[in-house]
Amino acid sequence: MHEMPKIFVGGIPIDISAVLMLLISCTVVFVLVMLSVRKLSVENPSKLQNFMEWVVEFVEGVISSAMDLKKGKPYISLGLTLILFIFVSNLLGLPFSVVTEAHGPVTVFGHVIEATRNLAHGDHVEILWYKSPTADINITAGLAIIVFILMNFLGIKLNGKHYFKHYIEPFPIFLPLNIIENLAKPVALAIRLFANIFAGEVLITVILKLGILSIPFLAVWQGFSIFVGALQAFIFTILTMVYIAQMTIHEEEAH
Repeated sequence: MHEMPKIFVGGIPIDISAVLMLLISCTVVFVLVMLSVRKLSVENPSKLQNFMEWVVEFVEGVISSAMDLKKGKPYISLGLTLILFIFVSNLLGLPFSVVTEAHGPVTVFGHVIEATRNLAHGDHVEILWYKSPTADINITAGLAIIVFILMNFLGIKLNGKHYFKHYIEPFPIFLPLNIIENLAKPVALAIRLFANIFAGEVLITVILKLGILSIPFLAVWQGFSIFVGALQAFIFTILTMVYIAQMTIHEEEAH
């Protein structure tokens, strides 16, 4: 069982591997986007530019399936950010993982990693430094909470009284159920994404135990994991747009 490189700063637990992988994901997405728009051309677009234009069109299609694109245009940048960040994050742990063995207390930025603090002489612990960020429930929960806050804020701002009215529809007795439904949305978003990516990485670890026999199985599973990573990025993004549409667009407007 691998331990996370967790330290406490001011009493707050911080997972160094999660922070590191988030920085890597953000850097990869930023570099990818910057390279795709570096030499914009209408007559002779680069392959990266064509790819990014296709992603933008795909996100527009995702948004238009949840709401009128005229109302959904402000959310194109949100959808693009989510789908690229989650897709890249889902794939980072596929090629390899980085695990070190600690035989005594390990210090990071002047703070001792908790899993190594009480190691006795002769004991050791394996520290996992590199993994998919979305294989961590804290990361997926953070993403889901951002979506939850955003969709409710936009609902109050853009839908006014209809936002509050929908909690007592079709009858006031449904108020508790409607509140639970709203609270369940970020929970489902977080757990679905985490469970799929975490399970994929666990299975890779199991396959590797087969030794040389694992090569064909590993190749097949990693190919399938790329599909799962893309699918989960799509599901998270389209559900985000659906939730925003439900909160911001009054039913009469939709018709």
